[in-house]
Amino acid sequence: MDSKGKDKKQLMLRLSSSLWKELVEWAEDDFRSLNGQIEFLLTECVKKRKKSKKDGTENFIE
Repeated sequence: MDSKGKDKKQLMLRLSSSLWKELVEWAEDDFRSLNGQIEFLLTECVKKRKKSKKDGTENFIE
């Protein structure tokens, strides 16, 4: 994916109203848009997953 966002894809995402509210508050705290916050969080999760696979310490969400 292009770092400037030229190759970004759109998707429809359904969230509970409580999760939506929490993410909006978190995004505001981090000075990001909600979309930017979700993208940031997903990117961080993918990085952690790749790292844990390399280390052989893959963790699963319980």
